[in-house]
Amino acid sequence: MTETAFRVDAYAGYKGEETPRSFTIEGVSHSVAEIVVRWYSETHSYFKVRTTRGHRFVLRFDLDQSVWELVMRERDLG
Repeated sequence: MTETAFRVDAYAGYKGEETPRSFTIEGVSHSVAEIVVRWYSETHSYFKVRTTRGHRFVLRFDLDQSVWELVMRERDLG
């Protein structure tokens, strides 16, 4: 996926941690309704999010390169 095909709008919270608020995949914008869970490794921050449309995605932020990546997408059918 090219850089223009996936873009994240985030803000740095009071601790300076990047947190996704919305993102665009191939021209389709998604607003984050909820961060379901977040976890960390030495080099990445991971966010499982639910969008306002009910879809779930896992986003990853590379701490060294300050780059967002789409890890997985799934549809919330429930």
